[in-house]
Amino acid sequence: MRYRMTFAAGLAVGYVLGAKAGKARYEQLVRTARRVAESPAVQETAGVVGAQVSGAGKAVYGRVSERMPVSSLKDFLARPTEEEAAHLSGTGPDGAGGADTGSR
Repeated sequence: MRYRMTFAAGLAVGYVLGAKAGKARYEQLVRTARRVAESPAVQETAGVVGAQVSGAGKAVYGRVSERMPVSSLKDFLARPTEEEAAHLSGTGPDGAGGADTGSR
């Protein structure tokens, strides 16, 4: 209960401080953020970072696919479990005969 009251008090303080700052301050912050986001230096940096991330992603994908090709994952998932293999071979999982004795 104490945490709920602390959270509610924090909300109230935030609301009051936000209301005092008013819409003019909010609009000023929005204008500043837009100006920064639209600046050529930020745009150029974002393009460079995006290209590096894309290149790194392709490199990681290439290395992972070399070590574990997609076909090996498909083969791994297609392999039967020990119980399925025992059932297919006609023996039980413990090596005994696979005849069902009906004792369940």
